[in-house]
Amino acid sequence: MHRSAAAAFLNHKGGVGKTTSVMNIGAGLAILGNRVLLVDLDPQGHLTRFLGIERGEIRKTIYDVLSGGLHPRDAVITKTLRARVHMDGCDNELSISLIPCGMEFANAEVLLSRTSQCEFLLKKAIDQVRSDYDFILFDCSPSLGLISTNALVAAQTVFIPVQTEYLALHSLDDVMTKIYSVMAQLNPDLDIGGLIATRFDGRKVLSRTVVQSMRERFGALLFDTMIRDNIVLAESPSVGKDVFSYRPRSFGAEDYLKLAEEVMDRMSASTSHEAAGDERVETYAGASTWGSMLGDE
Repeated sequence: MHRSAAAAFLNHKGGVGKTTSVMNIGAGLAILGNRVLLVDLDPQGHLTRFLGIERGEIRKTIYDVLSGGLHPRDAVITKTLRARVHMDGCDNELSISLIPCGMEFANAEVLLSRTSQCEFLLKKAIDQVRSDYDFILFDCSPSLGLISTNALVAAQTVFIPVQTEYLALHSLDDVMTKIYSVMAQLNPDLDIGGLIATRFDGRKVLSRTVVQSMRERFGALLFDTMIRDNIVLAESPSVGKDVFSYRPRSFGAEDYLKLAEEVMDRMSASTSHEAAGDERVETYAGASTWGSMLGDE
């Protein structure tokens, strides 16, 4: 039976482009011919609003799925994307599915923690719709609590968006510690798919230095494609559109389509990553601190 590849996008630092990456990588995967489900796990509902979904359209949310046993298929909202990929200049009628999130999810961690095997609630739910999609992407809230744990347990791969600035790098220690803890205790099959450099400005010494430091520390885990700083990426959520539908001839669209191709390749080849897993752990564990690599302020 066909089973989708599931990925969590995690960073407990806000403003790193996590939701933007989930939305646009998801749209890019759809452009590349895949059936895609996005799952909004942030009570702020940014991903839900990003798709242009109004509050009145929402009947059921991920909270109903996890707390009330609702079948996830009954919470799915499917939206049509009108994405013009500038390489062929044609409009492509695409669809992308979402399980939305709302403010009631803010109290989810307290309520769900009382449930037996609470770390596996999302996995059990998503397993019911894995055959419906090729890729399932989880947009985690900026925290490392129970909901993020659920996403890491339900996923085969985790991606870490990192803004190319000095302070953003320091949050990686906590993120990596969380990931390795889940690997050791709850999901030994979880694979670190890579780090995504966002808001990159090649004109700035700091951006180049941060990327060089990430490359030295994490090697091939850092994606080749970097998301360049582009005002279009900040504008598109305000009109409820992915970057391909909003400005198909922008750097943002170009970067995210390339990144979607890389993500698809890495997730499809995740089974071959096992041999490289130990090397990646050693690379991380044996690296010096960011302060010594970049120079203490």
